[in-house]
Amino acid sequence: MQHRRKNRRTPSTGRISSPVPAIVLAGALAFGLTACGGVGNGTGSGQAAAAPSSDEKVSITIWSKFADRELAAVNAVLDKFHQLHPNITIKSEGNQDDDKITQAIRGGNAPDVAISFTTDNIGQFCSSGSFQNLQPYLDRDKVDLNQIPQATRDYTSFQGTRCAMPMLADVYGLYYNKKMFEAAGITAPPKTMSELAEDAKKLTQLNADGSIKVAGFVPTPGFYENTVQTLTPQFGAKWQNADGKSALAGDPAWSTMLNWQKDLTNFYGADKLTQFTAAAGQEYSADNNFETGKTAMMVDGEFRTAFIAAEAPDLDYATAPFPVPDDKPELYGTAYTTGTIIGIPKGAKNAGAAWELVKYLSTDTDALVDLANALKNVPTTADSAKSPNLKLTPQFQTFLDLFNGGKLQNNPSSNNGGAYIKVAQDFALKYANGGAPDLAAGLKEVDSQIDNLSTLGH
Repeated sequence: MQHRRKNRRTPSTGRISSPVPAIVLAGALAFGLTACGGVGNGTGSGQAAAAPSSDEKVSITIWSKFADRELAAVNAVLDKFHQLHPNITIKSEGNQDDDKITQAIRGGNAPDVAISFTTDNIGQFCSSGSFQNLQPYLDRDKVDLNQIPQATRDYTSFQGTRCAMPMLADVYGLYYNKKMFEAAGITAPPKTMSELAEDAKKLTQLNADGSIKVAGFVPTPGFYENTVQTLTPQFGAKWQNADGKSALAGDPAWSTMLNWQKDLTNFYGADKLTQFTAAAGQEYSADNNFETGKTAMMVDGEFRTAFIAAEAPDLDYATAPFPVPDDKPELYGTAYTTGTIIGIPKGAKNAGAAWELVKYLSTDTDALVDLANALKNVPTTADSAKSPNLKLTPQFQTFLDLFNGGKLQNNPSSNNGGAYIKVAQDFALKYANGGAPDLAAGLKEVDSQIDNLSTLGH
């Protein structure tokens, strides 16, 4: 599932060394690695490894892609774990992506714990056995997974195998510029797609030559977080039928979504939008179009609040649930979710101690609240998401409400990673820009390509 989150840059004020003596920071590996492939078939013995006794000294390694400010925040929470388990020393290595984790597993040098930003790879992690099956640990320790929303549970398991746990979640909603709304006479955020399109047109400003100066909303598929993954839940669009086959052509919601994007693209002009998006600032930088006032509304995750606080603190903005089709008001409050996942790689030398850390980072309320406060992501259990100790802005509250609202959605996990998503995304962009005149035929071809990818993934 994505991201699902992209390789986002941290809004950092500079590298902060960890104050934690028990945690050893290590530099990133300096070589590129190949994508996930076959790394063996089993998930270990099928039994939960015992936790070390209190007088048994153990050292474990945890890899993540966190860096700078975020890595320091994670290490502070790891220090609290060490205080609870003084016999377990943690070596924390940042700047480690999925390719590096996979290569280490292949080479027999896997970390004891791995944190991934890419939920799209969960199918490969679980089906290949590269991440160990956690169910024996969950059963032994009687961990109640019902404290975690279903959509979040879904992106940490594949075909009945739970090989990861959620650590923090990303939830997506609408960001809008309050000053621009006031100037355009708009008194409330849009709740329907027709209202979103109407408001986008009111908020759009053109230069003297007719080019776009300010876009009310950029409908271009793939621009920033405007992806097929984030929008399909809002339209109620389904990826698969009951047999697990691709269902885009047979679900009218896909046509509704793609036609909505195309209609708004036609309002701007595809060429003008292409010129505007080509000149847009980098998504994860202070030049982000929403942060600089060049876009009035956008879809984005809760993490954007941290970027705005660091890079555009004077921006007068608000957040709301993302709009839904006019004929499906019951969907309002739906939100796409993905997040950070954590597991025990195949070959971990201290799986018993590793599980204690995985359990702590994914189920301990205080740990999740500390991480959420520091990283500005949504904590993933019911108790942590409702904790009075959360110190978050009003704009962030929208995402907590969406997380607790019972309408979270995620795209299906796959054994071929996010390949099927790219097929759908590429077609969405082609159709919006006028390159695919026959929508029905195009969606049938997309279904065929996705099903073929699934076959190849087995």
